[in-house]
Amino acid sequence: MPQLEGKTALIAGAGRNNGKAIALAFAREGADLIMVAREKRDELEAVSKECQALGAKTLPLLADVSDHEQVNRMVQQGLDHFGKVDVMVNVAGRRPHQDFWDISYDEWLRVFAVNLHSMFYLAKALTPSMIRRGEGGSLIALGGLASLTSMPQRAHVTASKTGLYGLIKSLALELGPYNIRANLIALSLIDNVRVNPEWYPEKGAGTHTSREMEGCALQRTGRPEEVANVAVYLASDQSSYVTGDRVLCTGGKGM
Repeated sequence: MPQLEGKTALIAGAGRNNGKAIALAFAREGADLIMVAREKRDELEAVSKECQALGAKTLPLLADVSDHEQVNRMVQQGLDHFGKVDVMVNVAGRRPHQDFWDISYDEWLRVFAVNLHSMFYLAKALTPSMIRRGEGGSLIALGGLASLTSMPQRAHVTASKTGLYGLIKSLALELGPYNIRANLIALSLIDNVRVNPEWYPEKGAGTHTSREMEGCALQRTGRPEEVANVAVYLASDQSSYVTGDRVLCTGGKGM
């Protein structure tokens, strides 16, 4: 039996890379999908059609999850359409590489809005309906090694992702009595297309450098499909006693 049969999942950041892989994996496992992207409707619609071909009912929506008013409207649209949301995955992330003294006030706030505040907004909008239904739920955030350790030129990313893990642990404690679980997937070296090459001036839109591969036990980059496998586990009843945790999907980097 598919692991997510009968569940409805909201995936924020479903148009490409890890979010696309998670949407397709969830569709294969029987979930219906509320698929969210900030822009590029054509890209989102294309992924939606792939998920429909796998048997999923889908609702593609555009919303900026760093804006709480847009989140509230989008969540209500999803609830009106499907009647429930059992699983939420927040893939949204902003990861510019900047020296500390070059980070502007606006960029600092923007990174926190996307990396941290979006999870607060999504959880706040979704969990009341989960509590009312009384059937539990699963909240999943994508983080990174920045929630474990820091690197140069990542002050804003590290601070926001560390805060994200703190939020996950707090949500797990407060929502546990309602059987709503909250977990974080910490990623590293995933073979995604960099749509913001200006964030990575040392490598542009290319793949990971040999220096980045140092310390990676598996000595290879990970695939978005491998991230999706972890998300399926955390969304399904297979992880029914896992909450407040940080699951590493890093190929052994950062150990």
